[in-house]
Amino acid sequence: MTVYAIDATRQVLINTWDTGLGSVAGSVSELPAKAAHEDLLRLADTLTGLSRQLWRTYTHPASAADSLEENTEGWYRQGERNAFDSVIQALTKPNLPQDGYMIQSYIRVEEAAHRVGRALHTLGDKTLTEQVTAEVEAELRAVEQAERGDLSDRAKQAVLLARADASPLQVNAANDLFREHPLGSEKLLHEVDPTAAAVAAAHWLQAAADVTADLAECDPAEVVIEADDIEALAVETPTRVLERLGSGELPRDVVLGLIRTAMIAAEGRIADPTSVPDILKNARLSAEESRLGENDPLNSAQLRISLLDPLRPAHDLLEDLLDGIHGCRLLFHEYSESDDTESDFDENGTDDLGGRLDDAFESAVRTRAEEGRDRLL
Repeated sequence: MTVYAIDATRQVLINTWDTGLGSVAGSVSELPAKAAHEDLLRLADTLTGLSRQLWRTYTHPASAADSLEENTEGWYRQGERNAFDSVIQALTKPNLPQDGYMIQSYIRVEEAAHRVGRALHTLGDKTLTEQVTAEVEAELRAVEQAERGDLSDRAKQAVLLARADASPLQVNAANDLFREHPLGSEKLLHEVDPTAAAVAAAHWLQAAADVTADLAECDPAEVVIEADDIEALAVETPTRVLERLGSGELPRDVVLGLIRTAMIAAEGRIADPTSVPDILKNARLSAEESRLGENDPLNSAQLRISLLDPLRPAHDLLEDLLDGIHGCRLLFHEYSESDDTESDFDENGTDDLGGRLDDAFESAVRTRAEEGRDRLL
Protein backbone atom coordinates (compact mmCIF):
# COMPACT_ATOMS: atom_id res chain seq x y z
CA MET A 1 0.00 0.00 0.00
CA THR A 2 0.98 3.65 -0.27
CA VAL A 3 2.06 5.35 2.94
CA TYR A 4 1.60 9.11 3.34
CA ALA A 5 3.61 11.45 5.54
CA ILE A 6 4.16 15.11 6.28
CA ASP A 7 7.48 16.65 5.29
CA ALA A 8 7.51 19.38 7.93
CA THR A 9 10.71 20.94 6.55
CA ARG A 10 9.22 21.64 3.14
CA GLN A 11 5.59 21.77 4.36
CA VAL A 12 4.64 19.13 1.80
CA LEU A 13 2.44 16.01 1.83
CA ILE A 14 4.43 13.10 0.40
CA ASN A 15 3.66 9.54 -0.67
CA THR A 16 5.88 6.48 -0.66
CA TRP A 17 5.54 2.82 -1.61
CA ASP A 18 7.83 -0.19 -1.76
CA THR A 19 8.72 -1.75 -5.11
CA GLY A 20 10.33 -4.90 -3.74
CA LEU A 21 13.78 -3.50 -4.43
CA GLY A 22 13.35 -0.35 -2.36
CA SER A 23 10.89 2.45 -1.77
CA VAL A 24 10.09 5.40 -3.98
CA ALA A 25 8.59 8.70 -2.82
CA GLY A 26 6.94 11.70 -4.37
CA SER A 27 5.29 14.98 -3.47
CA VAL A 28 1.50 15.13 -3.44
CA SER A 29 0.78 18.71 -2.49
CA GLU A 30 2.03 21.75 -0.65
CA LEU A 31 0.31 22.16 2.72
CA PRO A 32 -1.45 25.21 4.15
CA ALA A 33 1.08 27.18 6.16
CA LYS A 34 -1.31 27.98 9.01
CA ALA A 35 -2.85 24.52 9.32
CA ALA A 36 -2.61 22.74 12.67
CA HIS A 37 0.06 20.03 12.64
CA GLU A 38 -2.37 17.50 14.11
CA ASP A 39 -4.84 18.12 11.25
CA LEU A 40 -2.08 17.55 8.69
CA LEU A 41 -1.04 14.32 10.37
CA ARG A 42 -4.66 13.20 10.39
CA LEU A 43 -4.85 13.76 6.64
CA ALA A 44 -1.74 11.64 6.06
CA ASP A 45 -3.09 8.92 8.35
CA THR A 46 -6.50 8.77 6.67
CA LEU A 47 -4.91 8.64 3.21
CA THR A 48 -2.76 5.70 4.31
CA GLY A 49 -5.88 4.03 5.70
CA LEU A 50 -7.73 4.53 2.41
CA SER A 51 -4.83 3.03 0.45
CA ARG A 52 -4.84 0.02 2.81
CA GLN A 53 -8.53 -0.61 2.13
CA LEU A 54 -8.17 -0.12 -1.63
CA TRP A 55 -5.35 -2.65 -1.84
CA ARG A 56 -7.27 -5.07 0.37
CA THR A 57 -9.78 -5.44 -2.45
CA TYR A 58 -6.81 -6.60 -4.56
CA THR A 59 -5.50 -9.11 -2.01
CA HIS A 60 -9.01 -10.32 -1.08
CA PRO A 61 -10.91 -10.33 -4.41
CA ALA A 62 -14.47 -11.59 -4.65
CA SER A 63 -13.24 -14.14 -7.19
CA ALA A 64 -11.38 -15.96 -4.40
CA ALA A 65 -14.50 -16.41 -2.26
CA ASP A 66 -16.64 -19.55 -2.31
CA SER A 67 -19.87 -17.73 -3.07
CA LEU A 68 -21.24 -14.36 -4.18
CA GLU A 69 -24.66 -14.99 -2.67
CA GLU A 70 -26.11 -12.21 -0.50
CA ASN A 71 -24.42 -11.79 2.90
CA THR A 72 -21.58 -14.19 2.04
CA GLU A 73 -17.89 -13.25 2.17
CA GLY A 74 -17.77 -12.91 -1.60
CA TRP A 75 -20.78 -10.59 -1.58
CA TYR A 76 -19.15 -8.32 1.00
CA ARG A 77 -15.90 -8.29 -0.98
CA GLN A 78 -17.72 -7.34 -4.16
CA GLY A 79 -19.39 -4.53 -2.25
CA GLU A 80 -15.98 -3.20 -1.21
CA ARG A 81 -14.79 -3.29 -4.81
CA ASN A 82 -17.95 -1.61 -6.08
CA ALA A 83 -17.31 1.23 -3.63
CA PHE A 84 -14.44 2.43 -5.85
CA ASP A 85 -17.09 4.36 -7.79
CA SER A 86 -18.01 6.46 -4.74
CA VAL A 87 -14.51 7.22 -3.44
CA ILE A 88 -13.88 10.49 -5.27
CA GLN A 89 -17.27 11.95 -4.36
CA ALA A 90 -16.63 11.13 -0.70
CA LEU A 91 -13.48 13.24 -0.77
CA THR A 92 -15.36 16.40 -1.69
CA LYS A 93 -18.74 15.64 -0.09
CA PRO A 94 -17.97 13.60 3.02
CA ASN A 95 -20.46 12.63 5.69
CA LEU A 96 -20.20 15.31 8.41
CA PRO A 97 -21.62 15.47 11.94
CA GLN A 98 -25.17 16.83 12.09
CA ASP A 99 -27.03 17.45 15.35
CA GLY A 100 -24.52 15.34 17.23
CA TYR A 101 -24.80 12.38 14.82
CA MET A 102 -22.83 11.26 11.79
CA ILE A 103 -23.54 8.64 9.15
CA GLN A 104 -20.81 6.01 8.90
CA SER A 105 -20.62 3.35 6.22
CA TYR A 106 -20.18 -0.35 6.94
CA ILE A 107 -18.24 -0.58 3.66
CA ARG A 108 -14.62 -0.05 4.65
CA VAL A 109 -13.48 1.48 1.36
CA GLU A 110 -16.32 3.98 1.43
CA GLU A 111 -15.84 4.94 5.08
CA ALA A 112 -12.07 5.32 4.59
CA ALA A 113 -12.77 7.76 1.74
CA HIS A 114 -15.18 9.75 3.92
CA ARG A 115 -12.49 10.01 6.61
CA VAL A 116 -10.11 11.53 4.09
CA GLY A 117 -12.89 13.87 3.02
CA ARG A 118 -13.49 14.97 6.60
CA ALA A 119 -9.78 15.62 7.09
CA LEU A 120 -9.78 17.77 3.93
CA HIS A 121 -12.92 19.57 5.09
CA THR A 122 -11.21 20.49 8.36
CA LEU A 123 -8.21 21.92 6.50
CA GLY A 124 -10.46 23.81 4.09
CA ASP A 125 -7.93 24.32 1.32
CA LYS A 126 -9.26 24.04 -2.25
CA THR A 127 -5.89 23.45 -3.91
CA LEU A 128 -4.99 20.75 -1.39
CA THR A 129 -8.33 19.02 -1.96
CA GLU A 130 -7.84 19.04 -5.74
CA GLN A 131 -4.31 17.61 -5.52
CA VAL A 132 -5.28 14.96 -2.97
CA THR A 133 -8.19 13.98 -5.23
CA ALA A 134 -5.78 13.54 -8.15
CA GLU A 135 -3.55 11.45 -5.88
CA VAL A 136 -6.39 9.15 -4.87
CA GLU A 137 -7.43 8.78 -8.52
CA ALA A 138 -3.87 7.61 -9.27
CA GLU A 139 -4.05 5.08 -6.44
CA LEU A 140 -7.36 3.73 -7.72
CA ARG A 141 -5.85 3.31 -11.19
CA ALA A 142 -2.86 1.47 -9.71
CA VAL A 143 -5.11 -1.07 -7.99
CA GLU A 144 -7.15 -1.57 -11.16
CA GLN A 145 -3.94 -1.97 -13.15
CA ALA A 146 -2.67 -4.64 -10.74
CA GLU A 147 -5.99 -6.47 -11.03
CA ARG A 148 -5.38 -6.71 -14.79
CA GLY A 149 -2.01 -8.31 -14.11
CA ASP A 150 0.09 -5.28 -15.03
CA LEU A 151 2.51 -4.61 -12.16
CA SER A 152 4.41 -1.74 -13.74
CA ASP A 153 4.87 1.78 -12.36
CA ARG A 154 2.78 2.50 -9.25
CA ALA A 155 1.13 -0.93 -9.37
CA LYS A 156 4.52 -2.53 -8.73
CA GLN A 157 3.85 -2.32 -5.00
CA ALA A 158 1.65 -5.40 -5.54
CA VAL A 159 4.78 -7.57 -5.67
CA LEU A 160 4.91 -7.27 -1.87
CA LEU A 161 1.32 -8.39 -1.32
CA ALA A 162 -0.10 -11.87 -0.86
CA ARG A 163 -3.19 -12.28 -3.02
CA ALA A 164 -5.87 -14.92 -2.57
CA ASP A 165 -6.14 -15.31 -6.35
CA ALA A 166 -3.65 -15.46 -9.22
CA SER A 167 -3.78 -13.50 -12.48
CA PRO A 168 -3.28 -15.79 -15.52
CA LEU A 169 -1.16 -13.02 -17.06
CA GLN A 170 1.14 -13.02 -14.03
CA VAL A 171 1.29 -16.83 -13.94
CA ASN A 172 2.40 -16.77 -17.58
CA ALA A 173 5.00 -14.10 -16.77
CA ALA A 174 6.38 -16.25 -13.94
CA ASN A 175 6.37 -19.33 -16.15
CA ASP A 176 8.43 -17.44 -18.75
CA LEU A 177 10.98 -16.58 -16.06
CA PHE A 178 11.21 -20.25 -15.06
CA ARG A 179 11.61 -21.26 -18.69
CA GLU A 180 14.62 -18.96 -18.83
CA HIS A 181 15.97 -20.07 -15.42
CA PRO A 182 14.44 -23.38 -14.23
CA LEU A 183 16.08 -22.98 -10.82
CA GLY A 184 14.38 -19.62 -10.34
CA SER A 185 15.72 -16.09 -10.36
CA GLU A 186 15.59 -12.87 -8.36
CA LYS A 187 13.04 -11.50 -10.82
CA LEU A 188 10.45 -13.88 -9.40
CA LEU A 189 10.74 -12.08 -6.07
CA HIS A 190 10.75 -8.52 -7.40
CA GLU A 191 8.84 -8.40 -10.68
CA VAL A 192 5.96 -10.85 -10.42
CA ASP A 193 2.94 -11.18 -8.16
CA PRO A 194 4.14 -13.67 -5.49
CA THR A 195 0.97 -15.78 -5.56
CA ALA A 196 1.18 -16.19 -9.32
CA ALA A 197 4.92 -16.89 -9.02
CA ALA A 198 4.17 -19.61 -6.45
CA VAL A 199 1.68 -21.24 -8.84
CA ALA A 200 4.37 -21.40 -11.54
CA ALA A 201 6.96 -22.55 -8.98
CA ALA A 202 4.74 -25.45 -7.91
CA HIS A 203 4.47 -26.55 -11.54
CA TRP A 204 8.23 -26.38 -12.06
CA LEU A 205 8.91 -28.10 -8.73
CA GLN A 206 6.76 -30.99 -9.88
CA ALA A 207 8.70 -31.17 -13.15
CA ALA A 208 12.03 -31.06 -11.29
CA ALA A 209 10.89 -33.72 -8.82
CA ASP A 210 9.68 -36.02 -11.61
CA VAL A 211 13.00 -35.71 -13.46
CA THR A 212 15.01 -36.37 -10.30
CA ALA A 213 12.76 -39.21 -9.12
CA ASP A 214 13.27 -41.03 -12.42
CA LEU A 215 17.02 -40.91 -11.84
CA ALA A 216 16.92 -41.69 -8.11
CA GLU A 217 14.21 -44.33 -8.53
CA CYS A 218 12.03 -42.93 -5.76
CA ASP A 219 8.64 -41.32 -5.28
CA PRO A 220 8.68 -37.68 -6.52
CA ALA A 221 7.15 -36.61 -3.19
CA GLU A 222 10.24 -37.97 -1.40
CA VAL A 223 12.84 -36.13 -3.47
CA VAL A 224 13.16 -33.08 -1.21
CA ILE A 225 13.28 -35.31 1.88
CA GLU A 226 16.22 -37.21 0.41
CA ALA A 227 17.94 -34.02 -0.71
CA ASP A 228 17.72 -32.68 2.84
CA ASP A 229 20.39 -35.28 3.74
CA ILE A 230 22.76 -33.46 1.37
CA GLU A 231 21.98 -29.90 2.43
CA ALA A 232 19.53 -28.39 4.93
CA LEU A 233 16.35 -27.45 3.05
CA ALA A 234 12.80 -26.35 3.61
CA VAL A 235 11.23 -29.80 3.52
CA GLU A 236 7.69 -29.75 4.88
CA THR A 237 6.06 -27.29 2.48
CA PRO A 238 7.59 -28.54 -0.82
CA THR A 239 6.86 -32.14 0.21
CA ARG A 240 3.25 -31.33 1.06
CA VAL A 241 2.85 -29.57 -2.28
CA LEU A 242 4.39 -32.51 -4.17
CA GLU A 243 2.12 -34.97 -2.39
CA ARG A 244 -0.97 -33.01 -3.40
CA LEU A 245 0.24 -32.53 -6.97
CA GLY A 246 1.00 -36.24 -7.16
CA SER A 247 -2.58 -37.03 -6.14
CA GLY A 248 -3.85 -35.10 -9.16
CA GLU A 249 -4.49 -31.60 -7.79
CA LEU A 250 -3.57 -28.67 -10.00
CA PRO A 251 -0.76 -26.25 -9.03
CA ARG A 252 -3.20 -23.32 -8.88
CA ASP A 253 -5.57 -25.12 -6.50
CA VAL A 254 -2.78 -26.29 -4.19
CA VAL A 255 -1.09 -22.89 -3.98
CA LEU A 256 -4.26 -20.84 -3.55
CA GLY A 257 -5.53 -23.23 -0.89
CA LEU A 258 -2.36 -22.88 1.18
CA ILE A 259 -2.21 -19.10 0.81
CA ARG A 260 -5.88 -18.58 1.63
CA THR A 261 -5.54 -20.71 4.77
CA ALA A 262 -2.62 -18.57 5.92
CA MET A 263 -4.46 -15.33 5.11
CA ILE A 264 -7.40 -16.48 7.22
CA ALA A 265 -4.98 -17.33 10.04
CA ALA A 266 -3.58 -13.78 9.80
CA GLU A 267 -7.06 -12.55 10.69
CA GLY A 268 -7.13 -14.72 13.81
CA ARG A 269 -9.42 -17.38 12.32
CA ILE A 270 -9.02 -21.06 11.48
CA ALA A 271 -9.79 -21.99 7.89
CA ASP A 272 -10.89 -25.54 8.70
CA PRO A 273 -12.27 -25.86 12.26
CA THR A 274 -12.82 -29.59 11.74
CA SER A 275 -9.03 -30.05 11.63
CA VAL A 276 -8.54 -28.76 15.19
CA PRO A 277 -9.00 -32.19 16.91
CA ASP A 278 -6.28 -33.72 14.71
CA ILE A 279 -3.98 -30.74 15.33
CA LEU A 280 -4.44 -31.12 19.09
CA LYS A 281 -3.88 -34.86 18.91
CA ASN A 282 -0.65 -34.48 16.94
CA ALA A 283 0.58 -31.77 19.30
CA ARG A 284 0.02 -34.00 22.33
CA LEU A 285 1.81 -36.91 20.66
CA SER A 286 4.73 -34.66 19.76
CA ALA A 287 5.01 -33.45 23.36
CA GLU A 288 4.85 -36.99 24.74
CA GLU A 289 7.58 -38.22 22.38
CA SER A 290 10.00 -35.41 23.33
CA ARG A 291 12.75 -36.80 25.56
CA LEU A 292 13.67 -34.90 28.70
CA GLY A 293 16.28 -32.28 27.93
CA GLU A 294 15.90 -32.70 24.17
CA ASN A 295 13.15 -30.19 23.56
CA ASP A 296 10.81 -28.09 25.60
CA PRO A 297 7.55 -30.11 25.51
CA LEU A 298 5.55 -26.89 25.66
CA ASN A 299 7.28 -25.61 22.53
CA SER A 300 6.75 -28.94 20.82
CA ALA A 301 3.05 -28.81 21.63
CA GLN A 302 2.45 -25.35 20.19
CA LEU A 303 -0.23 -25.53 17.52
CA ARG A 304 0.52 -24.61 13.93
CA ILE A 305 -2.71 -23.65 12.22
CA SER A 306 -1.05 -22.64 8.95
CA LEU A 307 1.76 -24.28 7.00
CA LEU A 308 2.87 -20.82 5.83
CA ASP A 309 3.82 -17.63 7.65
CA PRO A 310 0.49 -15.74 7.92
CA LEU A 311 2.33 -12.41 7.72
CA ARG A 312 3.84 -13.19 4.29
CA PRO A 313 2.26 -16.41 3.02
CA ALA A 314 2.83 -16.02 -0.73
CA HIS A 315 6.49 -15.07 -0.34
CA ASP A 316 7.04 -17.80 2.25
CA LEU A 317 5.55 -20.41 -0.09
CA LEU A 318 7.51 -19.16 -3.11
CA GLU A 319 10.80 -19.26 -1.20
CA ASP A 320 10.12 -22.80 0.04
CA LEU A 321 9.19 -24.04 -3.44
CA LEU A 322 12.38 -22.55 -4.89
CA ASP A 323 14.28 -24.31 -2.12
CA GLY A 324 12.56 -27.53 -3.15
CA ILE A 325 13.69 -27.08 -6.77
CA HIS A 326 17.21 -26.51 -5.49
CA GLY A 327 16.90 -29.76 -3.54
CA CYS A 328 15.93 -31.59 -6.73
CA ARG A 329 19.06 -30.23 -8.37
CA LEU A 330 21.21 -31.45 -5.48
CA LEU A 331 19.82 -34.98 -5.66
CA PHE A 332 20.11 -34.99 -9.47
CA HIS A 333 23.80 -34.16 -9.09
CA GLU A 334 24.24 -36.81 -6.38
CA TYR A 335 22.92 -39.65 -8.52
CA SER A 336 24.38 -38.39 -11.80
CA GLU A 337 27.90 -37.99 -10.39
CA SER A 338 27.88 -41.53 -9.05
CA ASP A 339 27.11 -42.82 -12.54
CA ASP A 340 29.50 -40.52 -14.41
CA THR A 341 32.67 -42.21 -15.68
CA GLU A 342 33.80 -39.51 -18.10
CA SER A 343 35.61 -36.25 -17.50
CA ASP A 344 35.10 -33.08 -19.46
CA PHE A 345 37.94 -30.64 -18.88
CA ASP A 346 37.63 -27.01 -19.92
CA GLU A 347 40.45 -24.95 -21.43
CA ASN A 348 41.91 -24.37 -17.96
CA GLY A 349 42.10 -28.08 -17.23
CA THR A 350 39.17 -28.01 -14.81
CA ASP A 351 36.58 -30.75 -14.84
CA ASP A 352 33.26 -29.11 -15.72
CA LEU A 353 31.05 -31.96 -14.52
CA GLY A 354 28.91 -29.65 -12.38
CA GLY A 355 28.16 -27.36 -15.30
CA ARG A 356 27.29 -30.27 -17.57
CA LEU A 357 24.93 -31.70 -14.93
CA ASP A 358 23.24 -28.34 -14.45
CA ASP A 359 22.68 -28.08 -18.18
CA ALA A 360 21.29 -31.60 -18.32
CA PHE A 361 19.03 -30.99 -15.31
CA GLU A 362 17.65 -27.70 -16.63
CA SER A 363 17.06 -29.15 -20.08
CA ALA A 364 15.19 -32.17 -18.68
CA VAL A 365 13.10 -29.99 -16.35
CA ARG A 366 12.18 -27.61 -19.18
CA THR A 367 11.01 -30.53 -21.28
CA ARG A 368 8.96 -32.05 -18.43
CA ALA A 369 7.43 -28.69 -17.51
CA GLU A 370 6.42 -28.01 -21.11
CA GLU A 371 4.82 -31.46 -21.38
CA GLY A 372 2.56 -30.71 -18.43
CA ARG A 373 1.91 -27.04 -19.24
CA ASP A 374 -1.83 -27.63 -19.61
CA ARG A 375 -1.97 -28.20 -15.84
CA LEU A 376 -0.52 -24.76 -15.10
CA LEU A 377 -3.50 -22.55 -16.05
